[in-house]
Amino acid sequence: MLYTKLMKSRKVFAYIHEQAARSMGRILVFTGARQTGKTTLARTGFPGYEYLSIEDPILRDQYKKLSAAQWKTLYPHAILDEVQKEPLLIESIKAVYDQWPEPRYILLGSSQLLLLEKVKESLVGRCAILDLLPLTVPELETERWEDVVEDSLFQVLLKKPSELPKMLPSSLLDPRHAIKQKAWDHYIRFGGYPALSSSDFSDEDRFAWLKQYVRTYLERDLRDLASFRDLDPFIRVQHFVALNTACIANISSMANQARVSDKTAQRYLRYLELSYQVLIIPAWFRSEWKKLVKSPKVHFLDNGVLQAVLQKRGGITGQEFESLVVSELYKQTRTLVMDARFSFLRTQDGREVDLLIELPQGYLAFEVKMASRISTGDARHLRGLADFLDKPLLHSFILSNDPETKSISAEITAVHAAYFLG
Repeated sequence: MLYTKLMKSRKVFAYIHEQAARSMGRILVFTGARQTGKTTLARTGFPGYEYLSIEDPILRDQYKKLSAAQWKTLYPHAILDEVQKEPLLIESIKAVYDQWPEPRYILLGSSQLLLLEKVKESLVGRCAILDLLPLTVPELETERWEDVVEDSLFQVLLKKPSELPKMLPSSLLDPRHAIKQKAWDHYIRFGGYPALSSSDFSDEDRFAWLKQYVRTYLERDLRDLASFRDLDPFIRVQHFVALNTACIANISSMANQARVSDKTAQRYLRYLELSYQVLIIPAWFRSEWKKLVKSPKVHFLDNGVLQAVLQKRGGITGQEFESLVVSELYKQTRTLVMDARFSFLRTQDGREVDLLIELPQGYLAFEVKMASRISTGDARHLRGLADFLDKPLLHSFILSNDPETKSISAEITAVHAAYFLG
């Protein structure tokens, strides 16, 4: 029995159980980076399922010898962890699915590329796939598994994008200000990996955990994605991306710094994306606009991991603040399983909007500033933005460290990032 009282609650849990009740939910596939809580979520949420670790090579060999009938009899409800390590097991699960309606399985894997390729080939139309990302700030605010994860103001807006949520004139007036700020401060320093939220950890423990996480990622997760004779070039690319988070992807500079070819640098960046280490945001572009930058922007997905890659502690840069805010917006959107597309906009003459979220109803626009005081001049890139877009601009926001909520105009609101996202 898992100690659920020590776990942070996960908002996506209700969605998972909805999927499990559907016909395609007879097979659930959880992907995501190592240590995002896939195993804990599956074992806690589905206590009646047998847990099978495919990482054990001896047991793995035994499992793959089982016939479909034996799977149905011995393991009618099972969780298969690190299932991408044995492709034959996915074929076995497919055979059980096709012959009997009762068995149900949850497949877990930390290497998106390998697992999803095998799932798409074998289980197309038979499964529901979920990416499990690090904890969101509202999830960090919870104390135990049973706690309700409250919607942030941002998530309230996503659910009703045509209505601006009610916001207090200052984040300091929020009755939950202290709770939100505590979670936000933790998120900035250590990121959102569940293990780091344990009250048993000291700050030194957290720094050590992150250092070990980066090492494990290089030594294990990358081995799942590619056969590296020499990790040093990849490590240099990883370091370059961390230093240049929230910047336009400059493959030539990346290749020069890492002393690899442009093609190799592009491939390494793709590995970072596939292994959930970075978030690549495409440039917004419509063919009639000729003066828009088309290269994507790269954000490190977790600020704690970024700090560990750079081997630094203490304060963060403006670029790092932008990345951790954009990543939180992304995670909270994915947690709601929303139909949303992320992009950014930059013109060749230097006008830039940090993030555009495209919903069926229109766009939400965001500028991210680390400043503790926002003025009307900070909204200059948001003014007239609707003229560029092919859908209605629903509203624009400046997210910052300014506690005062300011209505810059009828279309632009400045709000404290932790208040808006907590």
